[in-house]
Amino acid sequence: MAQTMPVEAAENCDMLSRLLSVVEELSYFKDLDALLDRILFLARQLTNAEAGSIYLVDKGCLHFSYTHNDILFGSTNNKEIYTSHILKINHRSIAGYVAATGESLLIADAYQLPGHFPFIFNNSFDRLSGYRTRSILTIPLKTSRRKIVGVLQIINAISPNGTVTSFSERDRDVLTYFGNHAGTAIERAAMGREMVLRMIRMCELRDPSETGPHASRVAAYSAELYQKWAGNRGLASDEIKKTKDMLRISAMLHDLGKIAISDTILRKPGKLEPAEYQTMQFHTIYGARLFENSDSELDLLSAEIALNHHERWDGQGYPGKIADIYADRVQIGAGKQGEEIPIHGRIVALADVYDALVSKRAYKESLPEDRVLDYIREESGKGFDPEVVEAFFAIHEVILAIREKYQDEGPRSRSLGGPEAPTV
Repeated sequence: MAQTMPVEAAENCDMLSRLLSVVEELSYFKDLDALLDRILFLARQLTNAEAGSIYLVDKGCLHFSYTHNDILFGSTNNKEIYTSHILKINHRSIAGYVAATGESLLIADAYQLPGHFPFIFNNSFDRLSGYRTRSILTIPLKTSRRKIVGVLQIINAISPNGTVTSFSERDRDVLTYFGNHAGTAIERAAMGREMVLRMIRMCELRDPSETGPHASRVAAYSAELYQKWAGNRGLASDEIKKTKDMLRISAMLHDLGKIAISDTILRKPGKLEPAEYQTMQFHTIYGARLFENSDSELDLLSAEIALNHHERWDGQGYPGKIADIYADRVQIGAGKQGEEIPIHGRIVALADVYDALVSKRAYKESLPEDRVLDYIREESGKGFDPEVVEAFFAIHEVILAIREKYQDEGPRSRSLGGPEAPTV
């Protein structure tokens, strides 16, 4: 006679299966921001949470790095994820306490904390937004070596009937297990991001305009532009996530080929002579060549972007149609036009031009935002793909938030203002 598995045992078995599946999924992500987005989504899915945030440890502090909130904003093209906010690692805040002690916290009602707790709940975000934080579950994100790399905080558990309820001890156990694997994935992705930034810094030794913040801005603009463009086109969400993950890394490397260009050209303060300009055009080819003989999708995308990010929609860009970019003597060809230019190249082209125009360089001052926006409108259908321009204006608030987060150091930085981060 067949025996039926007890309900609780069946639920535990189902949860274990889900955990193993989501932990495996974390290994698929290459870009740090895409990984944080997925970690937060999966954590909320495992515990049926309405909102949440991730803080990462950097230089002894907690840096607000990602957020979701189903009530206030969606998870796509969300400017709040680019908010900059820093918390000290101490016992005064909930997230700071968890990072300092390595212990998780399960709070039934943030507004009813016992008086003996050393930390307080900062309700400033609730007051500004009208949101009501109630239940909170906060866990440390640890690597396999037990190093704390961040804090994961989920907010407002939702019951089957749709009301806010408390998180359970089981939720704490599930999220703790998940968080340990998420911490290792974050450490791996952060190392990858740092390797890319080191390559950018190497390029910066030759070209002062090719800074880490510039590369980070262009990459973030491009990722958000792609998500909006792809959503407008009705592409499948899994395809969008996969491409956005790779695009952000590849876009950071768009100008790496400048390492092969002479200092006299890269550092020239004035306008380039025609021969110098032609030499400069070859940085697109040198950049693409760096990814030769690779079967990696990431490398192939990086080569595609490096080669095509100076093409123009009207065919007046460069390097144009080239039979073999690896030939000993490469001739710049007639410009690619319209959809002959790969979409990722068209997206990075707009992102790169926008950032160049609004940023101060050795050879020019920054332009006011309204003048740059007018220029982009004028170049729709000429320099830029009209659909990409449409996507740009649809997410302009996100673009401004990205500029605020990845500012240049020193006199080149300029504040645009930004929202206060949800801080608990």
